[in-house]
Amino acid sequence: MIGVVPNQHITDMIASGQIIGTPPVDGAQIQPASLDLRLGTVAYRVRASFLAGHGAKVADRLEEFEMHRVDLTNGAVLEKGCVYVVPLMESLALPQGTSAAANAKSSTGRLDLLTRTITDGGTEFDRIAPGYTGPLYAEICPRSFSVLVRPGMRLNQIRFSAGAATLDDAALRALHADSPLVDGEAVIDDGLGFSVDLRLPDTTLVGYRAKPHTGVIDLDKIGHYDPAQYWEEVHSDNGQIILDPGAFYILVSREAVTIPPEYAAEMAPYLAMVGEFRVHYAGFFDPGFGHASAGGAGSRGVLEVRCHEAPFVLEHGQVVGRLVYEKMTDVPTQLYGSGIASNYQGQGLKLSKHFSAPR
Repeated sequence: MIGVVPNQHITDMIASGQIIGTPPVDGAQIQPASLDLRLGTVAYRVRASFLAGHGAKVADRLEEFEMHRVDLTNGAVLEKGCVYVVPLMESLALPQGTSAAANAKSSTGRLDLLTRTITDGGTEFDRIAPGYTGPLYAEICPRSFSVLVRPGMRLNQIRFSAGAATLDDAALRALHADSPLVDGEAVIDDGLGFSVDLRLPDTTLVGYRAKPHTGVIDLDKIGHYDPAQYWEEVHSDNGQIILDPGAFYILVSREAVTIPPEYAAEMAPYLAMVGEFRVHYAGFFDPGFGHASAGGAGSRGVLEVRCHEAPFVLEHGQVVGRLVYEKMTDVPTQLYGSGIASNYQGQGLKLSKHFSAPR
């Protein structure tokens, strides 16, 4: 069958040895349309980011680029601005018709913790070729905050698919007509466009900007950190803000998005020509996100924004990204937000789960 593999079939893939965990995969890793990947026990500090390349193994390239090794067994700090490669506890033995894509988890992206998956023979980040057999590695580069990590932490996730599952614009328009995907007019052009909200009701607060010099964040501590120690509030009274080069922002989409149970979605950049910035590092939206069947009533997309070469004026309603919808092979037996630990169902402007509610 063509489509993205749901949770019940991921369980089958584990049982049949297509997904191997050392130690064995924990059921809590299985999400409605993806599998969380676990950090192993060592991190390699490398000189630069790299891909293995055709015919090469990551382990061999590590010998070329390794600076030193960091034992994660009792916890260790990955420092801001450094690049690390961590062997994951999962490996794959995929059948020829099955490929995979990986992405950072939502909380990882909201910390500006660039996390990408690399494989033996890989020529792209986060893309695993059909039939891949071999180990998985996470490349981790903390951009705004140094972080304390331990073995077994889940910073990224992987989604499996068979065939071309992506909906074209005609199919997306038909789906929106049958089951509205946003709470207003749908801008459909190579996916479902979404825009930034810089006029939030009853407040001038429109986002947060990461402070440049902060303490370490222990990724196991939930609701623990005071946002004021790590973030500056971003206010606007005229529907626009100026993005500073190199700064990292948390903003929110104007549209409330829904993902029907039969579909998943991935967030992608809109067009480089609309501005010198990147939006959203964590890109998977599970079936049921914001959907009534999973206790939702539309959920805003949190935008993780980094500005590049020049200051840029971002204005309310500007289209900044798009959602690419993919069909599931079957409806998952577990939907996002429905009885599982889904931190962001029904969200608005929200920092990662590590921070307490802003005062």
